Amino acid sequence: MLSNSKISWKTAAGLVIANMIGTGVFTSLGFQLAVVQNTWTILILWTLGGGMALIGALVYAELGTHFRKTGGDYIFLSKSIHPSVGYLYAWVSLVVGFSAPIAIAAMAMNNYLSPLFGETILPGLFFLLAVPLAHVFSVSRSATFQDLMTLVKIIFVLLLIFLGINFSSTIDNSALDFSGAWKKEILLPGFAVSLIYVFYAYTGWNSAAYIIEEVDQPKKNLPKALIWATVSVMVVYILLQLVLLKHASIHQLSGKVQVADIAFGNLFGSKGALWISFFIGIQLIATISGYAWVGPRITYAMAKDFRLWRPLAVVNSNGIPVRAILLNTLISLALFLSGSFEQVMLYAGFVLQLMGTVTIYSSLRIKKESGFKTPFKPFLQIIYLIFSCAVMGYLIWDRPKESLIGVGILILGGILYLFDTRVKRD
Repeated sequence: MLSNSKISWKTAAGLVIANMIGTGVFTSLGFQLAVVQNTWTILILWTLGGGMALIGALVYAELGTHFRKTGGDYIFLSKSIHPSVGYLYAWVSLVVGFSAPIAIAAMAMNNYLSPLFGETILPGLFFLLAVPLAHVFSVSRSATFQDLMTLVKIIFVLLLIFLGINFSSTIDNSALDFSGAWKKEILLPGFAVSLIYVFYAYTGWNSAAYIIEEVDQPKKNLPKALIWATVSVMVVYILLQLVLLKHASIHQLSGKVQVADIAFGNLFGSKGALWISFFIGIQLIATISGYAWVGPRITYAMAKDFRLWRPLAVVNSNGIPVRAILLNTLISLALFLSGSFEQVMLYAGFVLQLMGTVTIYSSLRIKKESGFKTPFKPFLQIIYLIFSCAVMGYLIWDRPKESLIGVGILILGGILYLFDTRVKRD
């Protein structure tokens, strides 16, 4: 029987699924179709993204079961490379890593609920502020709320796929294109930029590793949760892209955010589209909830070690870092109120990909594993590093502004580290 401070592998896997299936899979296809349009190209993008996420999940399972401390990359990087690198990651997590996905989910929620509520920011604003409150009481209450919201998300997404596959397309110029054009498209710079959108959509595959001290029997359950959830989401993502392409044209989808709304509007008409929009907006509650639960744990881990952030190390009687949750919510609010959807997604995606790549490298510095071991080590890590660096290089070349914003965030974190001091512990 689980204690009130521990969660099962199913809840941990549900947290991963909730964090992964969010805005990216329902919004990024339109941006991809603006530069690459062959169906094979789209499927290659989502398969590559899933493969990279699976490699990452395997590596994070090793790191999490080796260090066994809540805090995720902050702990991994501080222990295996240097405290300054861990500090940078915690800073990035605070500013964009977990606050940006919440802001983006709230922005997307407004887009999808606009047919019902009009052009207003109130729906996204309400849930951005209200959902984190579910995580200020206890781990058991967080788990109950997260399980419920994740169940709603999973049922809805599987229903979309079932309906999309079993109903015939109602348009003549479907975006499905299985020609050989993919051979040229995968060599375009836009293909690499499109991968950033895909990587962002897969963001969250490492969520359970951030709260490992809250997972029951982590040596067995963390790898199980990470791997099972990542593979499941990859299958769902690939099927969902096929459904969206089947029920809309390239002209309709290209450059658009509400791609699911468009595709299912073609299939079920305007009234059906209203319901699809409503439930896409509602399922984003689970995404906001997942990031609001996990993100503050990284800030809390850093706050215990550094004086500048020390006030955020305060917890309530159930060990919940309430102040860290509040700060994460306030930063999410600031991002929500400023910046465009696409720009926030790109610079957040770039800096997260960069720091995640450093974390994958850090696993190579572990010489003697004390938990789960990554299969085929170090070959999987090397594949990830090469592939990830190539994608980031393309993004710097094609989108220098967003990339520089990401680099600027890192530089600011480095400056803060120089002026901060570590807390001495007995």
